[in-house]
Amino acid sequence: MTKNELRVEFHCHTIQSKDSLTTPESLLESCRAKKIDRIVITDHNTIAGAKQARELDPERVIIGEEIMTPQGEILAAFVQREIPGGLEPMEVIGRLREQQAFISLSHPFDRLRDGHWELEALLQIIPHVDAIETFNSRNMWPGGNGQAKAFAEEHSLPGTVGSDAHTVYEIGKAVMLLPDFNDATSLKAAVHEARYETKKSGFWIHFASRYAVWKKSRIA
Repeated sequence: MTKNELRVEFHCHTIQSKDSLTTPESLLESCRAKKIDRIVITDHNTIAGAKQARELDPERVIIGEEIMTPQGEILAAFVQREIPGGLEPMEVIGRLREQQAFISLSHPFDRLRDGHWELEALLQIIPHVDAIETFNSRNMWPGGNGQAKAFAEEHSLPGTVGSDAHTVYEIGKAVMLLPDFNDATSLKAAVHEARYETKKSGFWIHFASRYAVWKKSRIA
């Protein structure tokens, strides 16, 4: 790690996602312990958890969102206004552009997960995004990360990586080492200089998400 380089967790969730029990407090505690300098909190279709965490640690937390569309999931950073799930991809992208957010695409080739992208739909929006998630620690489809990396290179797009953490254990599984940045514009420049530290999570980690969904349904 070089001077002024930041360790960035770009994809993670709090209890505000239906499949996570991680509180903002425990998430931030894990970041401090693992020397994560910046964290983009990307709950499903909400920025509530990210806003709560940012109040606790405004220097470390970047408000993000993982937005489900009928074709796949969009991963955004520096979100100012929450975007509901279920909108068409170009509608989501337009709303993100209006608020000058950074736009990536979540686990585009993980066919075993909701939110992956079919190639035809992906090609339609590629000219309008800033990056592709080229490594996701939770990817279940063999070769999915490699396919995403090859696709990004083919289309001259930089890659983002993330642990997709739904538990504190997963925080820091995949981080980007980036030059300092403070908004979407400087992040777009920084990702072209990214270095990566990546490690896969075990398949069993998905059971933690299923447990979170079950536990919340019992409470409801």
